[in-house]
Amino acid sequence: MARGTESGSLADTYVAALQHDRADLPPETTLVGVVRKPAPWFHAAVDENRPALGPPADLLEAAKAAEEEFKMQGLCEEGAHDAAWDRVDFADAYRDHIETDPKARAALADLEARIESGESLALVCYENTDKKRCHRTILRERLEERIEAE
Repeated sequence: MARGTESGSLADTYVAALQHDRADLPPETTLVGVVRKPAPWFHAAVDENRPALGPPADLLEAAKAAEEEFKMQGLCEEGAHDAAWDRVDFADAYRDHIETDPKARAALADLEARIESGESLALVCYENTDKKRCHRTILRERLEERIEAE
């Protein structure tokens, strides 16, 4: 994968999967939270947290407001979530954040270097399903793209 060295693995999961032993990860995987404002109990579920890789507050607020509006219109939770993502262009806005915010860029570069050096990482956030769109998946995909480009 990267420059003739053995790279570590990269995965993403959600905190409830860890808490209920539903995450299929190698035992040596470092659990990296990517939550901007973690609840106190979140720290017990992960090895570290990188708040700079959480979505910006204004983007989260816009998505939550749109999701509530869609729920009021009768959409189910998952449908409202996905419709809200489309309305606020969440994926592109989040990609822009991780590529332009200095703290996010530094955190992204650090995780990339750790994977390239052989460390296995799992990105963790609150979103409690694999069905909904989630920033941690966008982040995983971006890290994979960066590593493959080397």
